[in-house]
Amino acid sequence: DMVRVIAGDDVSVGALMRPGVDPHLYKASPADVSKLNQAKVIFYNGLLLEGKMEDLFKRLATDGKAVRAVSDTVPQEKRLAPEDSEGHPDPHIWGDARLWASTVDDVVAQLSATFPDHKEDFEGRGEGYKVDLETLHRWAEKRVVEIPEDRRKLVTSHDAFAYFGKAYGLEVVGVQGISTAADPSVADRTRMVDFIKANGITAIFVESSVNKALIEQIATDADVSVGGELFSDAMGEPGDVRTVNGDSYDVGTYIGMLKHNVNAIVEALR
Repeated sequence: DMVRVIAGDDVSVGALMRPGVDPHLYKASPADVSKLNQAKVIFYNGLLLEGKMEDLFKRLATDGKAVRAVSDTVPQEKRLAPEDSEGHPDPHIWGDARLWASTVDDVVAQLSATFPDHKEDFEGRGEGYKVDLETLHRWAEKRVVEIPEDRRKLVTSHDAFAYFGKAYGLEVVGVQGISTAADPSVADRTRMVDFIKANGITAIFVESSVNKALIEQIATDADVSVGGELFSDAMGEPGDVRTVNGDSYDVGTYIGMLKHNVNAIVEALR
């Protein structure tokens, strides 16, 4: 979505993964490989988010294709690495709108190098988008404050909201780690039920790109409600417009996705 915003109508931008698709588990199809081979430039998140496609991206880069992981521009000191991640940084950097905005300049630079005739247009849109993301960040900070401090605990399917929690003042606990590649154990589920009961948590959340059965069962066992569906590793369907407190937004965009998540969490926890 960021690339679409910056590219505008000057470049044809396509995405391989549809809304609701889990990038941790996604494997490139022959049609995907054909699209990648035809592309002038390829952007992906990196930090092993697209774990089953890393080798393909590296091969394309070795062959001379312009391939760019937007997370490469995030400084080491701002990368989070949970204890169970075996030293791999958490890839879910977009949870923090201000941190995500810091990757815009690199996208602008890569697009400008590939399509130099549109450099000024890319730069103008990039600057405008950074302003929009800063506005989004400040809005989210103010919105989360509506949750009483002792209720600012977010329980989700997997640990995709660490950057989000750090940016907006929420303690985040996922049943699974930063990847969905491994199934949680019975002990993981039991610990989560105990954590929910011990902390008086009243609502937990499913994710659009992760099987909902696990959280729904934990909610039943812990006798709490499912507070709603969050967009973690995928945005919503383009054109799906939601309205909260008179503010309308398309959850098929990054800004709309983050607004939806903040509103869903605030409404369920406050």
